[in-house]
Amino acid sequence: MRAIVWSIRIVLFFVLLGFAIKNNDPVVLHFFSGREWSLPLAFIILVAFAVGALLGVTATITSLLRQRHEISRLRRQLDRAENAAVEAAQAADSF
Repeated sequence: MRAIVWSIRIVLFFVLLGFAIKNNDPVVLHFFSGREWSLPLAFIILVAFAVGALLGVTATITSLLRQRHEISRLRRQLDRAENAAVEAAQAADSF
């Protein structure tokens, strides 16, 4: 199974590499301030993909951190409730 996955990855890599080599024509990016950059199309696609991936990872990490904080808060609250229940049971047994 691993060999199949790696062979698919290798084929995909070479297909994308061929795409990048075939599309190396310069593309002009026009910015709002009147600036222009002339870069190869493959480089622009790579940068757009990297920025999108970075934004996706950032969004995922912030959501994950928020969930971890909520879980720890709920665990502390549960521990306090369990301790209160144990103390109440001990107090009831002592009568």
